[in-house]
Amino acid sequence: MVLKLGQLAFQQLKKGNLIFYKEDLKECGIDVKEAAVYSGVCTQIFREEFGLHQSKVYCFVHLSVQEHLAALYVDLTFMMEKRNVLDQSQSSKLEMKEITISDVHKSAVDQALQSQTGHLDLFLRFLLGLSVESNQKLLHHFVTQTGSSSQSKEETVQYIKKEISRDLPTEKSINLFHCLNELGDNSLVEEIQHYLKSGKQSELSPSQWSALVFVLLTSAQELEEFDLSKYTNTDNVSDWILVKVMPVVAESRKAIIRCDTIKWRSWTALDSVLRSETSNLRELHLTVNTMHLSKSNLGDSGMKRLSAVLENPLCKVETLRLQCCGISDEGCAALASALKSNPSHLRDLELSNNNLGDSGMKCLSAVLENPLCKVETLRLCGCEVSDEGCAVLASALISNPSHLRDLNLSQNNLGDSGVKHLSAVLENPHCKLETLRLQCCGTSNEGCAALTSALRSNPSHLRDLHLSNNNLGDSGVKRLSAVVENPHCKLEILRLFKCGISDEGCAALASALRSNPSHLRELHLSENSLGDSGVKCLSAVLENPYCKLEILRMCGCGISDEGCAALASALRSNPSHLRELEMKGNKTGDSGRKLLSALQDDEHYKLEEVE
Repeated sequence: MVLKLGQLAFQQLKKGNLIFYKEDLKECGIDVKEAAVYSGVCTQIFREEFGLHQSKVYCFVHLSVQEHLAALYVDLTFMMEKRNVLDQSQSSKLEMKEITISDVHKSAVDQALQSQTGHLDLFLRFLLGLSVESNQKLLHHFVTQTGSSSQSKEETVQYIKKEISRDLPTEKSINLFHCLNELGDNSLVEEIQHYLKSGKQSELSPSQWSALVFVLLTSAQELEEFDLSKYTNTDNVSDWILVKVMPVVAESRKAIIRCDTIKWRSWTALDSVLRSETSNLRELHLTVNTMHLSKSNLGDSGMKRLSAVLENPLCKVETLRLQCCGISDEGCAALASALKSNPSHLRDLELSNNNLGDSGMKCLSAVLENPLCKVETLRLCGCEVSDEGCAVLASALISNPSHLRDLNLSQNNLGDSGVKHLSAVLENPHCKLETLRLQCCGTSNEGCAALTSALRSNPSHLRDLHLSNNNLGDSGVKRLSAVVENPHCKLEILRLFKCGISDEGCAALASALRSNPSHLRELHLSENSLGDSGVKCLSAVLENPYCKLEILRMCGCGISDEGCAALASALRSNPSHLRELEMKGNKTGDSGRKLLSALQDDEHYKLEEVE
């Protein structure tokens, strides 16, 4: 009866049938009444169901039962009759040749790989599992002569490995690895596990790439980040490899892929991942090979293709990083159009070092003023934006100020007029900006005046202000100091690298920090003419027990051993907060360095890094 049920299961599985009729049972020598009695004994292996026309139809209680019985039938038929029921085209000459279990396995592998639906995948794994010696011993009740030689098993293993090395769909490769596992062969997986533990990059073979995908997908750990560059040391990543790893990309929350590796097939695969409801991908970083920037561009054509996916409501990408990707205003227009169609998911957008210009900025601004837009982080460093583009952006942010938290417009030619436009945004009480980066934007004391005026009006949100490489001078820093000493000011990070500050400006800043010392955690003053007098002013801040500074950078500030002594004395008075102190490029001698090194070596102080 088991063989009859197995024959039925096999024949219907080959046809792709999950339900069958009375005639199908009779064809396998099964009487309906006999089947009903037997199914009761065998805990409902087999059951009746009623179809649409109320005629009786039959099915197994679960597809896996059908697949297992089908595999058992194929295995027992070979053992008892030396016949390969998977091969219906055997000629009389071939039938005279002795068939091995390896021949049966090869037929099953071939047919499973040819199946478009994967309906034979689990059947194949059951079949291979039955051939293991421990399972063959359990079949001795059916046949007296059981077992297959180790040579046949090794033939099957090698055949499967050869198939894995081909350009198979990833789901087929994964099933073949499960098949190797059924046969007790984990050599390819062990190779990859050793490779991953070694931390070394090497050229992987096609089989090893398939094994890498299998290991990553079957790992007990969740895939938080997949960075393709960690697994290859070559610039010429083939399209085949990127298509092969795409299921890993789909399972990862964050994926980092080089622009120049994406070709036609991998674009299609990436499209599929981004459109999939089951994909876990939320962060997509398309990076460049900085050694070959001209070859690494995504370009406007790539941006248009990506935009076509982003406008799909099924696309759930929240972070999109496209730095140095050769995108112009044309590509930016396509992206903006997509984000207008699907504005609610994206939270973090980086387009730094692309030639967007003011026209590109106008396209993005139309997205940002949409109340459904949820972008919280916008990075547009080095995008050829002028005060004109900045004005349009400011207008959009005034219309919809409540979501943006982090804005980076560094290395754009904004000038004082551009900063004035942004200041109008900052003084809006609904503005929630916490991080503002305006490094190297051509801002002077005039722009700084507008900025500080806005921050006095609305001081409570900004946490990180970056104004390095602007000609603020002492007057600009004095204006900033008036903001910093406001008890409502919550600034935690202030970067003023190379801003034309002297000891006079430093004194004003130090005075402000003495009045409101509890918020600032990082202060960057490198490449300013502070001198020893400036450092002495700052030292008076550091010795205040309410001072919470953790990072202080003062490289190239004209500081000598005298300034170092004042600094060391202050840190001895209040040793608990400062973690990093950077003093490169100053006029300090051995005595100054020894004073600071002694603090680093003393366990009572928290200094972890002194440079």
